[in-house]
Order: sequence, then C-alpha cells, then structure tokens
Amino acid sequence: MTTSPLLENARAWLAEDPDPATRAELSALLESAEAGDAEAVADLEDRFSGTLEFGTAGLRGALGAGPNRMNRVVVLRAAAGLAAYLREQGATGPVVIGYDARHNSDVFARDTAEVMTGAGIPALTLPRAMPTPVLASAILKLGASAGVMVTASHNPPQDNGYKVYLGDGCQIVPPADGEIAAHITAVGALADVPRGDRGELIDPQVWLDYIAQTGQVPPEGGPRSLDIVYTPMHGVGLETMRAVFVRAGFLSVDVVPEQAEPDPDFPTVAFPNPEEPGAMDLAFALAREKGADVVIANDPDADRCAVGVPDAEGWRMLRGDEVGALLGHDLLSRGVSGTYANSIVSSSLLGTMAREAGQPFVETLTGFKWIGRLPGLAFGYEEALGYCVDPVHVKDKDGISAAVLIADLAARLKALGSSLSEQLDEIARDYGLHATDQLSVRVSDLSLISDAMSRLRATPPTTLAGRAVTTATDLAVGTDELPATDGLRYDLDAARVIVRPSGTEPKLKCYLEVKVPVTGSIAEARASAAQQLAELKADMEAALGL
Repeated sequence: MTTSPLLENARAWLAEDPDPATRAELSALLESAEAGDAEAVADLEDRFSGTLEFGTAGLRGALGAGPNRMNRVVVLRAAAGLAAYLREQGATGPVVIGYDARHNSDVFARDTAEVMTGAGIPALTLPRAMPTPVLASAILKLGASAGVMVTASHNPPQDNGYKVYLGDGCQIVPPADGEIAAHITAVGALADVPRGDRGELIDPQVWLDYIAQTGQVPPEGGPRSLDIVYTPMHGVGLETMRAVFVRAGFLSVDVVPEQAEPDPDFPTVAFPNPEEPGAMDLAFALAREKGADVVIANDPDADRCAVGVPDAEGWRMLRGDEVGALLGHDLLSRGVSGTYANSIVSSSLLGTMAREAGQPFVETLTGFKWIGRLPGLAFGYEEALGYCVDPVHVKDKDGISAAVLIADLAARLKALGSSLSEQLDEIARDYGLHATDQLSVRVSDLSLISDAMSRLRATPPTTLAGRAVTTATDLAVGTDELPATDGLRYDLDAARVIVRPSGTEPKLKCYLEVKVPVTGSIAEARASAAQQLAELKADMEAALGL
C-alpha cells in the first residue's frame, strides 16, 4: 500500500469519520490518490493542509471530508471543545441549538446536542429549521449558557457553518474564541467523546413569542397600506416573516414563488446573497408586475435584510448604509434614546445624526458580536445589510425585525405622499450626502489577500482620487477605542477608505465613502458623489494589484 504522511492522515481521518457520505467520498479520493492521480492528490492536500479556523465567526467552509472542510468530525470536535469550555467556566444553563435548511444543518445540530448531553449539559434544539434571530432570541428567553446556530448565512450552496453565542445572546469575542479553540484542539480520539441523547426540542411557544414581540417593534396604529414583494432567497425566513407581517398588520405581501421554499441548492441565484448581482432580479420582476411599493429580501438564515425601491430606471436595491440611515433617522426622530452604533466600515452618517440629536454614538469593529454588547444599545447596524432594531430581545442582527420596521416607515411615508427614496433625499439635504460604495475582490487563493495587505502596509497610497491621504492608519495595532483588527484606513478630505479581508468569504473588501454638501439639486450632488466614488474605486483597484 502506498504511504505518505498525507495518505496516513487521510486514512486516520477515515477511520473515525461517522458519516457514510464523507467516508465514501474520502475512500474514493484515497483510492485515486494511491493510484497516482495528481488531481486527487492535490484535492487531498487541500483538505488536509490545515483545519478550519475557529474564531469569532465560529466555523465556516465548504462541505466535505477532511479537517479543512465542514463535516461531522469537525462539528463533533467543535461541540466537544465548546462543552469543555462551558464546564470549565462553571456554566449551568442549557445550550440552545438552531439550524437552517442547508445541507447537513440538521445533522450537525443533532450531533451538537448529543455531545452536550454526553458532557452533562442540557441541550435544547429548535423544533425545525428556523431563522438565526429566533435562535438568538431563544438564548436570552431560556437563560442559556450558550447557543449554537448551524448556518453559513449567505455563503454559496456548498458551504455550511457553525456560529457560537454566549449566554448574553451575542456571538463570541476574544478571549472566549481562543479559549474554545484551545479546547477543540485538545479533543482526543472522537471515539472517546461521550455522546448522549439529543436532549429536548424547544416548545414552539418560544417561536410564537418571537413573532409576537417582533410584530410589536413598529409603533402601533400607523398606516398599513403598503404593497410588499418579499423573498426569503430559498432560505428559512418565509414562515416567520409572513407571521410577523400579519401580526404587525401588513397583509398585502406577494412572495417570489421561485424562491419561497427552503432549498439548500439555491437554484435561482449564483450566490444566495441579496448584495450579489442578479440575486434580486426575480423580486424586482415580480414588483414590476404587481406595482409594489417596496421589495424586501432576507438572506437564507434571515439575519440580514435587503430593501429595493422603484426609481427612474425601474428598481434598485438600497445600499446597507442607506437602510441604516433610514432606520436610524426614524428612531432618532421618534425620540428613541440610547446608544446608536455602527461598524467602522459603515457610513459616518449615523454618527452625525445621533450626535445632533444628543444621543451617544459608538463605532465598533465589524460584526454584531461587538455591536450587540454595547450597554444601552438603541440601534446598531453594519453596511452588509445587518440591523439590530430590537436589542432588548435580539442582541444580534435581525433581518425580520428590520424588515417590519422598514415596512412601517415606508407605509407612513406613503400615507404622507412620500417614499423611502424621497426620505433619503431629505436626510441628504439636512446632513450632507454621505455616499458609499464597495470594491470587493473574490479570490481562489487566500494568500493573494495577505500579499495585497502586505503591499499596502509596505507602500501605502499617498493620494487617492486626486486627494492627499491625510491619515493612513493600520488598524492591526489597535486604538484606544478599537481592538486590533486586520485592516487599513485612509482618511482624505471629505472621504474615507477602509480595506479589510472579509471575515466570512474569500474576499478582500474596500469600503469607500465620500461626503458631498447639497448646495444645489440632489441629482447634482449624487452625480458628483458617483464620480468621486468611481475615481476612488479605480485608484484602490490599482493599489491592490489584484
């Protein structure tokens, strides 16, 4: 028998893999590699080149056999490490487990529950595939010591993931992530990990309570004449979103039929992410047919919310910063007090509005693991379509509560003869036009991202779009306000660029913002902003060298 460290590692993995599907996959790959198939050897090398890194995003990766893939071996070890961490911390509450409709999500959830009960920790699992915000809400409602959501959110169909929350209802942050990762590394043979039963299913009343509380997020008694087109993007949002719309009084909702039911293959979209080109095409087509007022979309696990509006050329999707501005402005206008927050890569507009309204504002690192933990949070958002509008009940981004609140705002504006687009124009007149855009480069080799970041650190740009870079900040060293993160910030006169690797996808992202005073028409200001953003994007594209 042919042998090498690579083949020995693969055979050892095969020996403890409990999943017939990945066992068969790896057996066939091993057989081909042993026969000298160079492509099979390269595939094995990738699968065994390392392990999926457990960090503040938990785990996320392509499904398949091997430590560098999402599979039952990786999940069982992650669950065992989490259980060991919770026991070390003296946690006494249950672990609440949720899952979406992706391939193997239900299997990974069951494995997690069995490891928890095997470790003497009560496991409570949602009764079926449900949105991530329901899980985040259940953690608080049930007094859990931790929560696990099996989802890859808006990633491609071949991916799955494992998101971990602590008992405060927020995703893990340092040092907990490192401590859990150390416990995962210390897990010995899988056969020695005790397995119990699958614990208990959570009473459906927890889901009904989420619907009731979310349906009450908008102010009562407002107008409800609004024609909505909604898509759950082949995910798990429809049942919950529809119930919340009904609870809040929105009855004219047309659902995109091709995307209504959960489908882990996401057949109508290349990427099940409303931000991706083409993902909203079916929703916009239905909106044109129905003469809708607004389009609302969730991503597959319904923690993000996208909004589409009619414009002169048909329909367009609002940027995450525009929805953040609309929601924040509405809450501030209604006198909702508390801390307003957004991530460093989001627009600076919310901070301007909050300070003018006399409310505290905080800028955080990307991720709701930071935003959700802020004391006294009233509203938080990040530009990647994530909004927290009901932090008392969900300390995470929640695409369902955001959707019903944006519907409420659209209905109130419609009753006044206005619209979401006209409201954005009014905000621009009052605070200046804050226009944002993004340059996103997807790579197949992650080393290209680290190489590009190294080049920028070695030779930072001194001018961008014809303006001097007044300050270049390496966010990796941290500041008094922010922990260290892998990112770079360039400040210019009335403009800003932030560069960072994506935390969930193989992408390098540049977040661009320009500020344009509105001295004439809004159209002129928007045209000027678009030109400035295009120049910034072109110069950053050249600077990245990708």
